[in-house]
Amino acid sequence: MEPATPNSKESKRVEDLISLLPVLAVAGVVIFSLAGAAVKVVQEYERGVIFRLGRLVGAKGPGLFFIIPFIDRMVKIDLRTVTLDIPSQEAITRDNVTVRVNAVCYFRVVDPEAAVVRVENYLLATLQIAQTTMRSVLGQSELDELLSKREEINARLQQIIDEQTEPWGIKVSVVEVKDVELPQEMKRAMARQAEAERDKRAKVIHAEGEFLAAQQLSEAANIISSAPSALQLRYLQTLADISSEQTRTIIFPLPMDLISAFVGGRAGDSGAAAVKPVTTPKTEPSGSADQPGPSGPTAAG
Repeated sequence: MEPATPNSKESKRVEDLISLLPVLAVAGVVIFSLAGAAVKVVQEYERGVIFRLGRLVGAKGPGLFFIIPFIDRMVKIDLRTVTLDIPSQEAITRDNVTVRVNAVCYFRVVDPEAAVVRVENYLLATLQIAQTTMRSVLGQSELDELLSKREEINARLQQIIDEQTEPWGIKVSVVEVKDVELPQEMKRAMARQAEAERDKRAKVIHAEGEFLAAQQLSEAANIISSAPSALQLRYLQTLADISSEQTRTIIFPLPMDLISAFVGGRAGDSGAAAVKPVTTPKTEPSGSADQPGPSGPTAAG
């Protein structure tokens, strides 16, 4: 038997080391995996809910912390405000009008432990609650309230959804109805009603204008009747306006007092010239003896 040489010993060591490399690699991977599973990083807007062997330990974060691999389990919860789009819902209002309404809901998680323990999927649960609540509230409202009192309906939706999701650690901040879709027949009826309202307002405004104009004319007539000089000024102004117009026929309005005075004066002059007092001498009967003559009474013979 030949003695072992130094070269053969070293080659054996190299072979043993090569055979151990897979084992070392597997051990390194396991150690690295355990270290990665034990180290957890939670962002500022997140919280990590820790369960140890199925029991709730609590919420941790933000920052870096360690858990026990294969024993502890962490569930991350986002604390930022979530924008939840509520799909279009068909509802019947209290006055039996079918409408389609869609809305948007803003909420956030305020209790991470309750959001994980008390509900399976808080996003889906909040969406279902929002849909059913919106149909219920719309069914209790009339169409006019839905169109004119949108803020009150939004506040009612927010209050009801917030009360129902509070046990899940959810805080609903805002609920907004985005769009209300009406049937075509209802749209045409509302258009006719709006047109009638506009005509009504136009007639009322026109009547008020006529009333104010009549009042102004009445006041102007009173002022002119109390001041004759104002009537003369108005007459001169009218003549000036007529003279500025390009027309062949011009009508001159004459005040009735001037015409009556002129006609009355002409009638007085003609009457005075035509009617003159006529005096006729009285004749005495000749056969009368007891009447004196023109030369005086005669003495009896």
